[in-house]
Amino acid sequence: MTDSIYDVIIVGGGPIGLACAIEAEKKKLKYVIIEKGAIVNSIFNYPLYMTFFSTAERLEIGDIPFNCLAPKPGRQEALEYYRNIHRYFKFNINLFERVNEVQKQSSGIFLINTDKQNYEARNVVIATGFYDIPIEMNISGENLPKVRHYYKEAHEYAFRKILVVGANNSSVDAALECWRKGAEVTMVIRKNEINNRVKYWVKPDIENRIEEGSIKAYFESNITEIRENEVEIETPNGKVTIENDFVLALTGYKPDLNFLEKMGIQLSNDELKIPVYNPETMETNVEGLFLAGVVCGGMQTHKWFIENSRVHATMIVDYITSK
Repeated sequence: MTDSIYDVIIVGGGPIGLACAIEAEKKKLKYVIIEKGAIVNSIFNYPLYMTFFSTAERLEIGDIPFNCLAPKPGRQEALEYYRNIHRYFKFNINLFERVNEVQKQSSGIFLINTDKQNYEARNVVIATGFYDIPIEMNISGENLPKVRHYYKEAHEYAFRKILVVGANNSSVDAALECWRKGAEVTMVIRKNEINNRVKYWVKPDIENRIEEGSIKAYFESNITEIRENEVEIETPNGKVTIENDFVLALTGYKPDLNFLEKMGIQLSNDELKIPVYNPETMETNVEGLFLAGVVCGGMQTHKWFIENSRVHATMIVDYITSK
């Protein structure tokens, strides 16, 4: 085996990918992180004023303190923290490079093909998160330009008629921010209540705005069609058509399951599509191929977070070095 073969290649430069690199450095492993966008790209794509549910110390990696004045850090503080982590560790990381394929060869070595070059590695860690592929509603008009599956900030929607789909953290944050910037906000919620996972300091705010009528909400309802200037909603009381300028379809996201399957990783047969892996080592059914972070949960994207999957890095690297 030549020196050009990496001990481990880490696909994904989010907090968990960086944590894996820190452990690899500790064990003197030859590694590289390959990230399709900016460092911690998912956090970069979060809404501008998003606040984490976790406290700062639960987002820490590499035993580097995350200093934060507020009780909960926001997106900007997190970006600053993880940039400083990179300044400290000086990771071997290739940004804005997309992995197209990971294939295990008959020799046992992995061939990793990107949009820029090829790599060889004895082990591969997939830490790609789940923020790249929106869960679509599969309804007529969803492809109109006014429909957005990502939300950045409220200014664009000020003084417009906005429909927000969903009742999770991102939906609730968007609804409240847009309303406070002057938008006329309507929410369409599949269940009969706001999701219990919504941040505890935000949930009463949205419930009070709905109760007082500042934000209109259709519970136990679904959008059936989106048109240029209006939206049709199926409610318990029949169909309703409302005027509309923008639809924020914040219906959640999912990992790139096809990418996992193409590597040979088996998924559960139910709708959760949970990848097969050893919970003690994080190794999948493909020897030498590991999962770290949110991607482990399949469609259960609320199971793993930074704070409870940081340990995956140590588990993986300890196992690789023990072989």
